[in-house]
Amino acid sequence: MKTHCMRILSAFFGLAALAVAAKGQTPDQLVVNIPYEFVVAGKTLPAGSYRINRVSDKNERLLVISSFENRAGVLVQPIDVAGKTDTEKPSVSFQTVGDQHLLSRIETAEHVFTIPVSSPAVLEAGMKTHSNPSASASSGSN
Repeated sequence: MKTHCMRILSAFFGLAALAVAAKGQTPDQLVVNIPYEFVVAGKTLPAGSYRINRVSDKNERLLVISSFENRAGVLVQPIDVAGKTDTEKPSVSFQTVGDQHLLSRIETAEHVFTIPVSSPAVLEAGMKTHSNPSASASSGSN
C-alpha cells in the first residue's frame, strides 16, 4: 500500500513539475545584449544584458525591461502591438539622435512592439548634441 501511495505522489509531483515548466515559457520574452547606454520611457539605462517580457501573459500592452547585472529596469507601454508576420529573428531597434540611442521597437518571436519615443526626448538629445560640437549628429535605426 505504501509503495502504491508513493507512486501516486511521485506521478503527481512529476505532472506538477511539467505544468510549471510549461507555464515558464513566457510569450514575448527576449534576452538582448545592448552594447551602449540607451533611453526608454524617459529613463537612461546602462549597457548590458536585458530581459524583455510582458508583465502578464494576458496583457500584451505592458512590457518590463530589466537587467539583473545592472539592477536596472523600466515598465514600457507600447503605442502599437502587431502580430509578427516575417521570419526575421527577434531584435530591438533604436532611433539615434546624436550620441543617444532611444529604444523605438522590440521584435519578439510573436509580436512587434512600437515603443513611444517622445518628441521632448528627441529634442533634448538633439540639444545635447548641439551643445557639444565634438559630437556628431546622426539619425536612423540600428
